[in-house]
Amino acid sequence: MIIGLIGYPVSHSLSAVMHNAAFAHIGWHDWRYELWNTPHDELPARMAALCERGDLGGCNVTIPHKQNVVPYLNAVSPHAQAVGAVNTIIKRDGKLYGDNTDWRGWLTDLRLHGYSPDANTHAVVLGAGGAARAVVYALVQCHSRITLINRNPQRAQQLADTIGATQPVTVSASLANVPIGDINLVVNCTSVGMSPNDNDSPWPRHLPYPKAATLYDLVYKPRITALMKQAAAAGAPVVDGLGMLIEQGAAAFELWTGVPATEVSGVMRKALR
Repeated sequence: MIIGLIGYPVSHSLSAVMHNAAFAHIGWHDWRYELWNTPHDELPARMAALCERGDLGGCNVTIPHKQNVVPYLNAVSPHAQAVGAVNTIIKRDGKLYGDNTDWRGWLTDLRLHGYSPDANTHAVVLGAGGAARAVVYALVQCHSRITLINRNPQRAQQLADTIGATQPVTVSASLANVPIGDINLVVNCTSVGMSPNDNDSPWPRHLPYPKAATLYDLVYKPRITALMKQAAAAGAPVVDGLGMLIEQGAAAFELWTGVPATEVSGVMRKALR
């Protein structure tokens, strides 16, 4: 059976490394994971093949197709509907079902690093794109207080109005109006600081980083970002984004195979590191 990754481009992806290590670990040697480079005009054919070919068992979905695949699916999970994106497609009896494991992967990894958000958490989320949607959704499940920072307040407000419908989400264009001492979790969902722009940071240099606020930076290339250095210098705990990639992958693996994510996440982590 073949599982793949739909996106464009996907040549940089580490998904095949960790999933193929997991298949080998459980002894499913006739299963493999491939990278399916899929420009926009090739998406219809790709989805048709996924539905019709008996040797294709499902896939992951990445940029730019996390919303584009929805019309081709027979059903979409409540999680994917709430997040507004599908990152995993499961095939059963020739039908395609969309789900989202990004939110679960992020929350699992955060908890593995010793932080469990709850109603006492004030989380500042930087960015309002697809990754931020998954993080905000996870935080809403934990009843956390959320402040969403984005240069485009309209985009942030749209996210807040949809995912945060069950509880208020504060929106701001900058950190200037946020009481810094009240923050205990910061999540960077932007690409600021990603290679090759290693010296960039979404946290203003003139603004002291709150030492009591755990930082989760979704960027994992480089492994230590400029933002992580700022937080560490302030004495705050820091977590890079590689664990989210691993845990969302392990959750998807469970959906395809029935093998619990906890049985393969360690193997995936070892393969990537």
